[in-house]
Amino acid sequence: MTTQLVGVVGRGLLAPDSPHAREPKTAPGQVISVDDLGFTRGDGVFDATRVVTADDGSSSVDHLDRHLARFARSVAGMDGDPLDEGPWRELIGQAVEAWTTPGEAVLKIMWTRGLESSTSEPTQVLTITPLSEGAIRLREGIAVALMSRGTSSDAYRDARWLLGGVKTLSYGINMAVKREAARRGCDEVLLTSTDGWVMEGPNASLVTLHLDGGRPVLRSTPVEGTGILRSITQEVLFERAASEGVATELVLQTPEEVKRADAAWYLSSVRGAARVTRFDEHPVAGSDEWTARIRGWISF
Repeated sequence: MTTQLVGVVGRGLLAPDSPHAREPKTAPGQVISVDDLGFTRGDGVFDATRVVTADDGSSSVDHLDRHLARFARSVAGMDGDPLDEGPWRELIGQAVEAWTTPGEAVLKIMWTRGLESSTSEPTQVLTITPLSEGAIRLREGIAVALMSRGTSSDAYRDARWLLGGVKTLSYGINMAVKREAARRGCDEVLLTSTDGWVMEGPNASLVTLHLDGGRPVLRSTPVEGTGILRSITQEVLFERAASEGVATELVLQTPEEVKRADAAWYLSSVRGAARVTRFDEHPVAGSDEWTARIRGWISF
């Protein structure tokens, strides 16, 4: 069983760590330098999505076009040159063909500005690794702690240098809030603005269900001005729900409003839809029927 696959744009795939994988093209030498700005400064971006591999070893990538488009927007947000998708698609194609481990895995694509000590080309690498059993278990229920992100809901509107909506490699805060959630006995975090609105999780978007007078409405936080990342899974969900006549809304909500929701989920490209069981100490009833519908719409 292959435990990780690594590739470098312009060089191809590195040798796999298992003789049971198909033999891909190989490329000698290091993958990344310790002098790389992505390592020393977090000066880079990434994107990630799910790879699903059948028992016969054939693999497919979820929503690749959308993820490459978001990746390109993130690179542009860091003032990088326009992304050349051709080499990326070639490398991803090689990686997906070489990855034959049945089950679910994570494809991560990364771009950095290159070496700190000298002018160089950007570093562009990918990895494929199996999705952890812990991540899969969390789909069945997560407890969420509410925490302030320390900025207002519109702080990013006229401050592009804050990199709102850019999926950067600088994940120090994201990891710190998750550690704090664990200290509070929770699995996840819902970040709130200083002016009283809920935003997003550190690596997931929030979707809530409201049965207003029997008319179901799915709600999520708007992207414009808030600085949150555009969620591909949320966009797919709302498109498919709307096609079946279910109302969807991108609106700001207060913590009290999401706590009163009839059900809530955290959506991500890798984990799919994780059902929220409580916000802080407030239980969320949930709905098996709606969870099944949402997972069907996002193909999980």
